Amino acid sequence: MVVMKDLSSHTTPLFVSAVRLLPAGLLLVAWAARSGRAQPSSPMAWMSIAVFGLIDGTGFQGFLAEGLQRTSAGLGSVIIDSQPLTVAVLAALLFGEELAAGGYVGMGLGVAGLCLLEVPLDLLFHAPEIAAGLLTDGPQAVSAAASSTGRSWSIWDSGEWWMLLAAQSMAVGTVLVPWVSRYSDAVMATGWHMVLGGIPLLALSVMQEADTLLPRLADFNGWDAVSLVYISVLGSAASYGVFFYNASRGNLTALSSLTFLTPMFAALTGYIFLGETLTPLQLAGATVTLGAVALINSNGKRKQAS
Repeated sequence: MVVMKDLSSHTTPLFVSAVRLLPAGLLLVAWAARSGRAQPSSPMAWMSIAVFGLIDGTGFQGFLAEGLQRTSAGLGSVIIDSQPLTVAVLAALLFGEELAAGGYVGMGLGVAGLCLLEVPLDLLFHAPEIAAGLLTDGPQAVSAAASSTGRSWSIWDSGEWWMLLAAQSMAVGTVLVPWVSRYSDAVMATGWHMVLGGIPLLALSVMQEADTLLPRLADFNGWDAVSLVYISVLGSAASYGVFFYNASRGNLTALSSLTFLTPMFAALTGYIFLGETLTPLQLAGATVTLGAVALINSNGKRKQAS
């Protein structure tokens, strides 16, 4: 997510989202075909993939790109990675998946661990004062902003709102996988959903961002290219393929809980390769997160309702 935010400032948000999906999708389709996996053939297969692509591809990546321009990568990650809560609700309603008491505790601990890992200390320790300030000073601040810009504030100016939409899109995409997999191979469907989801993003980028994008591409450098390859090949092709393949075969709630680990691995990678420091609170957050995932995947599940 940090790489996406940095790339967006060197290119444009929707362009980054499109490039994250399109090459990765084509690469995954090519790999799946080479592995002998069947191409989608029936109208129902293509329709299900198109719906999957619109929600999880266009929706998730588009909302994510817009949200990153309006909020920090850390806070955005907390909102995105809390999507297992939505998956748990949808999986229970649609597929009869149930959590035991330990699973519900694990979900709560997972969100708590995310907050300890990624939310700035000032925000954590002064949350009541900040909330009170928003309640008392928020209307005046919004009014002042409206006067200075000549327009009123709306919820679409909120990065947190865009991130929440992205999280819900990802959650819905996850629970769509068993349905999509009835009509086509899960890995092949994942690749095609990235291609179909990336096309609208590319079209929107051309229509809305061309004036900004073209001058920035003139300054495109080697590090930017490496970053694009990274978010496309590793951040999309590999991770999407593995995640959705497993989503077609296992417990959706337990699988989605693994996304709680994403910020922990990001922090660990930064510590090992970039020399970044981890505070005691972040180490505590990592420990809580590991415990939460273990709790959900060990004794937090019940059998699916018949």
